[in-house]
Amino acid sequence: MSSATVGAPGSTRRYLHSLWLLSARDLRVRYATSALGYLWSVLDPLVMAGIYWFVFTQVFGRGVGEEPYIVFLITALLPWVWFNAAVTDFTKAFNKDARLVRSTSIPRSIWVTRIILSKGIEFLFSLPVLALFAIVGGATLDWGILWFPVAVILQTVLLLGLGLIVAPLCTLWGDLERTTRLILRALFYASPIIYGVSDLPAPFHEIAAFNPLAGIFTLYRVGFFPEQWDTLSVVVGALMSFVFLGVGVLVFRRLERPVLKEL
Repeated sequence: MSSATVGAPGSTRRYLHSLWLLSARDLRVRYATSALGYLWSVLDPLVMAGIYWFVFTQVFGRGVGEEPYIVFLITALLPWVWFNAAVTDFTKAFNKDARLVRSTSIPRSIWVTRIILSKGIEFLFSLPVLALFAIVGGATLDWGILWFPVAVILQTVLLLGLGLIVAPLCTLWGDLERTTRLILRALFYASPIIYGVSDLPAPFHEIAAFNPLAGIFTLYRVGFFPEQWDTLSVVVGALMSFVFLGVGVLVFRRLERPVLKEL
């Protein structure tokens, strides 16, 4: 049985059970060692949103985004925190539990999927904050909110593909961990978080569509801001997410044995 896939029904149940146990362990460790616990799931995006809201509404004249701008920010910042935290953890996914990775008979892709699940649960825990700010800010809910679960699925697919690439590469070449952090820092500003896809002039609008996060963040936003819909970004973002998944499966299969030797 390939480590990147799960075969028989019994193996699938075992995989899912182990996935839940590992993800639950991650959440327990995170919250048990923190006095603020759940609040850490929302403090980071809230502080970031507060800073950008202040800068772009109180200090400078805002020429991007929509009103209420704080809701506009949070709809992209919350999934960004999920994305950023997951990719950062991918860089040490195997080294962190090296002994267990070597000895387990469970497909080793589980060390990628458990990061996605645990960080994804934290993302879901933070959604009440979005609802609160939407109510207080007077944001109106549109039929586009039905795209929200689609955005979650596409982000999961994208993260799985990236995890299957980043995790083994960073195990084999340690310098890639710092490189990944630099790329994430640049990707924050290259993604439509503090601005919308529609705010970009040509040809940057077309170039931005090849960032899969552009389409995914658009799907998160259209429930509150239907004018943010951008067909090009959504279609290309969905295709790119599955392309990354396909590449990730191939890379993981090729590098799994070298990773085990390295560990």
